[in-house]
Amino acid sequence: MSRTHENHHVPTSTSIVVSASITADIEAHLKQSITLKPPLSVHEPMYNLVFSAPPNSAPSLCVAACELVGGHRSKAIAAASALRLLHAANFTHEHLPLTDSPSPSPVIHNSYDPSIQLLMPDAILPLGFELLAQSYNPAQNNSDRVLRVIVEFARAFGSKGILDGQYRQRVVSISNGDEVDNAERVDCSGREKEGKMHACAAACGAILGDANEEETEKLRTFGLYVGMIQGYSIKFMREREEEKEAERTIKELRNLALKELEHFHGRKLEPISSFIYCL
Repeated sequence: MSRTHENHHVPTSTSIVVSASITADIEAHLKQSITLKPPLSVHEPMYNLVFSAPPNSAPSLCVAACELVGGHRSKAIAAASALRLLHAANFTHEHLPLTDSPSPSPVIHNSYDPSIQLLMPDAILPLGFELLAQSYNPAQNNSDRVLRVIVEFARAFGSKGILDGQYRQRVVSISNGDEVDNAERVDCSGREKEGKMHACAAACGAILGDANEEETEKLRTFGLYVGMIQGYSIKFMREREEEKEAERTIKELRNLALKELEHFHGRKLEPISSFIYCL
């Protein structure tokens, strides 16, 4: 793919505004769903841990995929909000202040005891599935689509999805750190974690937008590449000595992602194609 063709998809002011609008809608939906109600000892930490987790592009990608295939944004907001919750739960678990960690990661800056940080994700996770279940609307006859999305979430965040990637990353992090292990660490972060979460997000948005199977799989693959770009970028930003390799890898992934969008030629691609530049 030529540089000119690739630059055609560089985010513009329009796509930035659309992305900000999606993010605002997701946050508003979440703030309606997670209220500070008794018992505050439970709901206050849940609220703060959800909104203190760093932003992730997967929830917005879910909405963008829904809109690309002709679905209204409202159809995907609950799923996008649930993604935000599941991301927060995983992030909190992954960044517990463990003193025996061989490779300490940045912890969440809050005043909660580590035991609270350990327990709260177990309350946040089912809330995400509750939001999904509540999105069933008899008027839209969407029960089958909502059920499919629940299954997609369970697979993506379960033992064969992101959790497996976290486990593998942990195993690799306590190894000797040779070149093979470094490459595997990148793959854990890129494909197994961010890749699977973004693949799930895009596929679920397509399902809720009433896409056909081919469209859903095209967007699933697009989401996988978007997530891999995210994971690879984070890894390589920490290791500047591999900057040239990072640039080459990310460019290849961008081209692969844009190839998947060719199936949607003639549709409004600008908002969703901008995700390959969300680093």
